[in-house]
Amino acid sequence: MAQLSPMMTQYLSLKEKYKDCILFFRLGDFYEMFFEDALLVSKELELTLTGRNCGLEERAPMCGVPFHSASTYIQRLIDNGHKIAICEQVSDPATSKGLVDREVIRIISQGTVVDMAMLDESQNNFIASVYTQGKNAGISYCDISTGEFFAYTVKNYEQILKDEILRISPKEIIFSNQDIEAQLQSMAACTLLDFNEFSLTNVKPILLKQFALVSLNDLHLDSEFAIKAAGALLNYLGDTQKIQLSHITSLKQYIKTETMFLDEVTRINLELTKSMRNGVKRGSLLWILDKTCTAMGARHLKNWVDQPLTVKEKIEYRLDIVEAFTKNFVLCDMLRESLKNVYDLERILSKIAYKSISPRDCLAILRSLKEIPNIKNVLLNSNMNALQNLSAQLDPLENLCELLEKAIDPEAPITTAEGGFINKGFHNQLDELKEASLHGKQWLLELEEKEKQETGIKNLKISYNRIFGYYIEITKSNIPLVPLRYVRKQTLTGSERYTTEELQKIENKIVNAMQLSLKLEFEIFEQIRLSIEALIHRIQGIANILKELDVFCTLASVALDNQYVRPDLNEEGKLEIQEGRHPIVEVMQKDVDFISNDIFMNNSTDRTLIITGPNMSGKSTYMRQTAMIAIMAHIGSFVPAKSANISILDRVFTRIGASDSLSDGQSTFMVEMSQTANILKNATDKSLLILDEIGRGTSTFDGLSIAWAVVEYISKKLGAKTLFATHYHELSDLEGNLDGVKNYCISVKEFGNDIIFLRKIIRGGADKSYGIHVAQLAGVPLDVIKLANKILFRLESADINNGMISQNIMGKVKKEATQLDLFHTEHDKLVEEMKLIDVMSLTPMQAMTELLRLTEKAKQI
Repeated sequence: MAQLSPMMTQYLSLKEKYKDCILFFRLGDFYEMFFEDALLVSKELELTLTGRNCGLEERAPMCGVPFHSASTYIQRLIDNGHKIAICEQVSDPATSKGLVDREVIRIISQGTVVDMAMLDESQNNFIASVYTQGKNAGISYCDISTGEFFAYTVKNYEQILKDEILRISPKEIIFSNQDIEAQLQSMAACTLLDFNEFSLTNVKPILLKQFALVSLNDLHLDSEFAIKAAGALLNYLGDTQKIQLSHITSLKQYIKTETMFLDEVTRINLELTKSMRNGVKRGSLLWILDKTCTAMGARHLKNWVDQPLTVKEKIEYRLDIVEAFTKNFVLCDMLRESLKNVYDLERILSKIAYKSISPRDCLAILRSLKEIPNIKNVLLNSNMNALQNLSAQLDPLENLCELLEKAIDPEAPITTAEGGFINKGFHNQLDELKEASLHGKQWLLELEEKEKQETGIKNLKISYNRIFGYYIEITKSNIPLVPLRYVRKQTLTGSERYTTEELQKIENKIVNAMQLSLKLEFEIFEQIRLSIEALIHRIQGIANILKELDVFCTLASVALDNQYVRPDLNEEGKLEIQEGRHPIVEVMQKDVDFISNDIFMNNSTDRTLIITGPNMSGKSTYMRQTAMIAIMAHIGSFVPAKSANISILDRVFTRIGASDSLSDGQSTFMVEMSQTANILKNATDKSLLILDEIGRGTSTFDGLSIAWAVVEYISKKLGAKTLFATHYHELSDLEGNLDGVKNYCISVKEFGNDIIFLRKIIRGGADKSYGIHVAQLAGVPLDVIKLANKILFRLESADINNGMISQNIMGKVKKEATQLDLFHTEHDKLVEEMKLIDVMSLTPMQAMTELLRLTEKAKQI
């Protein structure tokens, strides 16, 4: 009966333990996949599928990738949602008797990537953990490539879980409750863990050991929910990475009340980190602001943009430093020059934990630390307490710098396989062994010359390969001259290879010296790695200060380049911007002069601005720029305006544009109403609302009724500052009837049948929509435009005597008018005119014409 080979038995045993992973099984210089894994990988990576004898009648399907370039293939697989189990040879094939021992040394998934070649240096690569019980949730998230680790608690999580996860943007999520799986799967790769994995009994020893604590209270987290989420995540990382994650040195409490909560719709509409058009960084606010010098700074700035502050004192601290750099840009420029020489310390430190740090990584640490003295001096000369305090906190780590400078060869090779990365003079014994190796080369040259003289063979050559070692090579024509003391080692087509007793002695000296030298070099390097590992926490502290300085310098540089000003902050509800500009539009359209605009809002007289005007005239740009300027101020950035006084906001909401969600079975209007409902449920009197064309997705009466009711609800119930753009000119009647409502419109200049959008916001309401003009600008065929103008003319000039509105339509008009307070019962003349209408003789078109005429007349009374 056929029996599996020992190697295949070993493979299947490991595969059984990691069923949910593709097993990369190390065989020599390749990672091989077999059976189902081979079929899957060969298809996804377009690799040749081969086979291997495994003891069965049929060969096992097999494909493989070179281990030295495996990261490229691994990235493609994890991007497609797969997990990879890396199985390495853990015993030396040269000394192993029989089968080489193999073990899975780590699992790579989307949230556990640490290879810098597979990571976006400007973004964190978070993995999140979600623990739910009742209405509360604990959320924790970690970037194992940088060591950053956070946890916090969310109450009534069902309402905001999606937005919280979108803020974090994790690549992978572990969770405890199957009920939330469908929601989470739409945002990241997901793994459901056993509920016991989140128990205090399970997570307590893991957290205490990782952070060397006596009590869980020392974590200073806000609840057991956060503790359970963090502990389960740390345990999962330990199980999959199979190392002591020594670079995760702290667990920070994310304080939700100190940052502005921005939902998915707002992030998309305002293009904070991604462009709406193609989902890339270019064309976003982050793209405008990101002129950072370091990868750490780029990630830190993105976190600031994702999480604007809501604490006035903390925002002012940021603004103070940015202002100091704008006033002394020479100082800022000096810092930026130093920061350009700083490497990605956070991600290099993760290599310490994974024992994958290279000599060149050590040189990167050294070069980064050597900039510290200069940065400290620059900060000390700033005459600003905050910067001088940062200078005092910067630790130059002189002893580590001295160690690395003495130990690591500045010309260290890329790989460590052949040695040669420890400096001469650092270790005496190593120098002696290297000297012996160098002498060996001279010995070989002297021996080669001696043998040529003794044998008379002028083309005799001493060479080396890894299999046969050192040998004397003689061509076939000279074999008769070979002395008897030569011992044959290998026969080739055109030559013979020999050795001698003297050559073997030299070889033993050289090989022993090389082997001992390489072994000692690795031992020395391991001690250097341990020295760095002991200082991880201090180096992380340096990295935190450097990345923050990078962001401050960047915001100052962008402010000067784009003529931004420092915003004033207030807690009285005033939002006043003079000559505000859209930060993205003005950069993307440099060939066109951007028309700036003012805005004034407060908590009383100017709380809701009704903005009317045609499409393409600039309403949306005006509203978005107001929201973006407000958010930039909360980030701690200067803003595109002549002056700005920004109220501290708790949230910014947007409802802009038309979109459907067919996968969720929602029409465009349903999406619009869902977004509106979310805003009305969660906004407060400290929120800023940007609402564009509420009610446009349904009939005129329904839409107008909804829009009117929304404005009235916000004004009377919420008290939020609101910019409300609409085509319903009837809403202009709200000014004077609702407290805090003011009318604004986009100014338009008419030249006969042509118009120019001046893109300037002025007081008052618009009385035209200019829809046909916009259609013409958009390229609608001229025949359609002409026909539309004719129809519009007929509608506007229809004779009341040519047809009378039906009683049903008139009843609806009166009912809607009463509900919306469009007409007043004292307008007896209008009522009498309506009574005289012959309702039975009216066509549908005439009914609409009459309805429009009556509506316009009612507004003028």
